[in-house]
Amino acid sequence: MRERREEAARSEAAETPAQRDAAWAGLFRHVAADDVLRLAWAEWLGFNRAAPDDVLLRIVQLRVGSLPRRRDLSPALTDTLASHPDWRVRAELAEAGAHLTPRQWHALFCAPPEPRRLEFLVEWAARIGADLAPDTYERLATHPNPAVRAAAAELPGLPAPFATALADDPVPAVRAAACPAAWQHLDPPARRRLLDDPAPVARRAALLAHHEEHPLPRALHDAEDLGEQAVRRCRLERDLAEHLAAHPDRDVREHLAANPHLPPDLVAALGHDPDDAVRLAVSVRPELTEEQRASVPYAFDARAMRRTLPWVAALHDDPDAMRRCAASAHPLLRGGAARARRLPPDVAERLARDEDRAVRLFLAESCDDAPADLLLEVWRWWDGSFSHPDRPRGHPNFPRADLLRYADDPSPRMRRLAPDDPESTPELVERLSRDPAAEVRRRAAEDPRLSPATAVRLLDDVHEGVRVTAARNPNLPARALVRLLRDRTTLSDAAVNPGLPVPVMRRMLEGVGPRR
Repeated sequence: MRERREEAARSEAAETPAQRDAAWAGLFRHVAADDVLRLAWAEWLGFNRAAPDDVLLRIVQLRVGSLPRRRDLSPALTDTLASHPDWRVRAELAEAGAHLTPRQWHALFCAPPEPRRLEFLVEWAARIGADLAPDTYERLATHPNPAVRAAAAELPGLPAPFATALADDPVPAVRAAACPAAWQHLDPPARRRLLDDPAPVARRAALLAHHEEHPLPRALHDAEDLGEQAVRRCRLERDLAEHLAAHPDRDVREHLAANPHLPPDLVAALGHDPDDAVRLAVSVRPELTEEQRASVPYAFDARAMRRTLPWVAALHDDPDAMRRCAASAHPLLRGGAARARRLPPDVAERLARDEDRAVRLFLAESCDDAPADLLLEVWRWWDGSFSHPDRPRGHPNFPRADLLRYADDPSPRMRRLAPDDPESTPELVERLSRDPAAEVRRRAAEDPRLSPATAVRLLDDVHEGVRVTAARNPNLPARALVRLLRDRTTLSDAAVNPGLPVPVMRRMLEGVGPRR
């Protein structure tokens, strides 16, 4: 049976130019323009990295898939999508907008106006810290819709003149949104107007800003219902701080533990709070010495999801601060340092030897200076995540030379590295395509040196991951690709195959109408 399958694979792979042309012509036999098969082709072609701009634009016009979320679109196509009349296209582009230029953001905001949807786009731009052009800030800060102006007030790069103008906006919600950015630029009369604002939402925002500089009395805190933000951000009068430090609500005490203005004695008291979360919040305060930090009996779950501490992230460009964090006994400080994009060699080397596996992983994922031996060590137990799918193997510092020594390694994961060696051969790839471990066969299936016959053979592999990867190999012969494209269970993988000829891609979209 195995010999017959391999002979069939060799036969299908050995196609002549005439057989190839006939296969592509047969792809469309008995497939009408409105066939659901064509709509499915269109949806998955949007993920094909070899599809040219005209094919991708046609897919966008058909309203299928989520193509605008791709981050590898050409600048020309991105320009076109940024001014697309369909707000859904612009919204999807904005969701992946970290790569957009200021001019592309401007085009996105200047497309046909739909205020509620524009508000969403501006809010999203503020959330991801989009870099905008001066005329874009002006357009948004002076927009006739107050919801858009309020969203614009929260843009991180909003110039001070626009922030101060919005702090004097006729709409209370806009004044409130502008307070944090405008406060330091306002003169005393403007501040007093906001502190006495008849609108509670604007007055509360002004009070929060004012009391980051001046202690907040307990009576005012209670009367104005300033909530969590006041506990976290404001300077507090002594009786209010003591009241909150003994508050029965654990969440209140945890918020207070993050307050940068808290007196040392209350910080020390919260460091011995009965609740683990409160003590952990105290343990990561930036002003603590290592001795003080070590005196806090915090509980730390090494398996829990970790987020970089904001104050550590703000110091990523400070080499001395990163040295201090890397030398800390606290895993959250070391992990935060490991997330820096660039680190001095001594800091990177220290973190590469960290006892905490998560710290070493963060270094491998995020830092351009991660040492090669660390990347190889991490590869033994980690081969990528959703947020960093190509790390550590795709890291520029990952070793490439001398990987052939792993071709016969007992670990399948290490055998996967052998084809990455510059001196590896197609014969090695063919050999690994018969490896007993599915993950090694899958690595062979993605290799561009794989022979057409072997690519066809792997389409019948017992492991689904190998079959899927083989369906995407550019060396698959036309007859095999056509067979996969006409089967609804396999067309999704075949449609993203970069070996699909561009004229065939265009014909696959012929006659397809836009999805309603």
